[in-house]
Amino acid sequence: MLKCIFVASLFILIFISTFTYKHSTGLIHSSKRLIHSHKVNLELEQLNSLLKDVEINQTAYFISRDTTFLSAFNNSRTRISQSINRLQGLTQDNLKQQNNLDSLVKLIKVRYNILFENSINLNDSVPVNAKRFNKSLIDGKAVMRTIRSQINQMIELENIYLVERQEKYENESFLTPFYSLMLLLFSLIVFIFSYYKISRDLESLKKSNLVLKIATETMKHAEEIGGFSSWQWDLATNKFIYSDNQHRLLGVERDSFESSNDAFINFVHPEDRHVIKNGERMVLDEQQSSVAFFRVIRKDGQMRYFKSIGKLLTDSSGNKILIGINNDITEEHLVSKSLEDRNSELEKSNKELASFNHVASHDLQEPLRKIQTFISRIYEKESSNLSQQGKDYLERIQIAAKRMRVLIDDLLLFSRTNKVEKIFEHTDLNLLLDEAIQELTQQIEETGATISSDPLPQLIIIPFQIQQLFINLIANSLKYSKPDVPPAIKIESSIINSNDYEAIIKEKNKEFYKISIMDNGLGFDQEYEEAIFTLFYRLHNNSDYPGTGIGLAICKKIVENHKGYIRAESVPGKGSVFSFFLPLYH
Repeated sequence: MLKCIFVASLFILIFISTFTYKHSTGLIHSSKRLIHSHKVNLELEQLNSLLKDVEINQTAYFISRDTTFLSAFNNSRTRISQSINRLQGLTQDNLKQQNNLDSLVKLIKVRYNILFENSINLNDSVPVNAKRFNKSLIDGKAVMRTIRSQINQMIELENIYLVERQEKYENESFLTPFYSLMLLLFSLIVFIFSYYKISRDLESLKKSNLVLKIATETMKHAEEIGGFSSWQWDLATNKFIYSDNQHRLLGVERDSFESSNDAFINFVHPEDRHVIKNGERMVLDEQQSSVAFFRVIRKDGQMRYFKSIGKLLTDSSGNKILIGINNDITEEHLVSKSLEDRNSELEKSNKELASFNHVASHDLQEPLRKIQTFISRIYEKESSNLSQQGKDYLERIQIAAKRMRVLIDDLLLFSRTNKVEKIFEHTDLNLLLDEAIQELTQQIEETGATISSDPLPQLIIIPFQIQQLFINLIANSLKYSKPDVPPAIKIESSIINSNDYEAIIKEKNKEFYKISIMDNGLGFDQEYEEAIFTLFYRLHNNSDYPGTGIGLAICKKIVENHKGYIRAESVPGKGSVFSFFLPLYH
């Protein structure tokens, strides 16, 4: 029976809907066209009014020089442009009205050119040209009459359309009662579609529930493995929901305590409970995400370290819900604490070592100065009383004292590269190179060396350290030059990519400045490349080439202070190339 009623009702609805559909469609179309004509007329009347406002405000401005009228004038011009844009949209399906509108726009532009643009730019400091002003007014009024005529022509044409559409609308308006039938038909379509859609949604919902169930189980296992739990707090009902792993983290059975904020706080260390309260206040009052670190005492008495993150959400009904995650970070905390303790010990050790370095170096210098002073006095006053062997011993003492002073100075310099405050400045390396060469002038002249250099970049560096780097590397080339062969030192600079120097630079796809100092000196075996940058390491006897073995170690430390790299390439008898790499952007 129900099936027959449904079929009969469906048949009647379809029959009546089909009979009235054509008429209702025509009525809707007529109504739209009628409204469209009214809109066009209204917009044309508004445009005409705006043009009058422009003319009135312009005239008022020239009479009173009140900038209020000038502002109103400019505002009206803007609104005229907007009105024209709306008319172009309204008449885009009417070629005749589009042509009329194009003519109107041209006339308005002529009006601007004749009157507005030629006269509105006058200011108080320039006298008004009465003849020019009167001519502009006369010409402007003539153009305005043409503009109004053009607007009236468009309005008359639109009124013709309006009469035609009004007649058509009245002829079809008697079919208005059938709108209810169209609505019923639409309702029927919606009903059928809804039935179909609901059926499909039920299938989709089943699949989604299955996916959600899998995701829930996955989340449970993830919480257990990751050592975290999730929670929700409905502020409207004051209801808490904890995930299963929350109970595991607290060392209790599931549902062994009431799901509430107070019940959870009972597990928090008494000294840290204010952290929870402050975090809740921040989220609720300031509506910002909050991160809290606190201690928890489990049921078995074990103390654990927790990290909690909370955020306030508002659901579609306007209810506020606080959600969050509790993470057991005990292991990370202990590792971090151990690392902090070690860093503290290392910092203390470094301070003690630096203090020892400083005291030892300075305390050594005072007796050394006395030794050198007494040696000088013996040379001056007792030299004639000494035997040749005594003079030889005294000379050896003087040489040893001099070496000791150089060693102390180098140790202080090395210590300075480690401990000095690192102030980076944007500096021209060419200036630092010039200063380094100036400091080595005596050695350069004594060896007859020649030094040439490519233009060097400007970088963000520690200036005095880079200058010391140049001094040490150039001095090294001068010291280990071939006998009777003037040193020839060449300095080159280029930008490189770290990917091309993977053996040296560990950072990927980063740009560096490569600065190379090449010489024609003695050279050395490549196997000693790393060793020569070690503190106190020397390749030659001190009697042949005096030194302390600290200079290249200082170079390496300076480059490391700049997050850079240094290397050496050499062939015995052919010379060496010392290259250091400084980041292009520090």
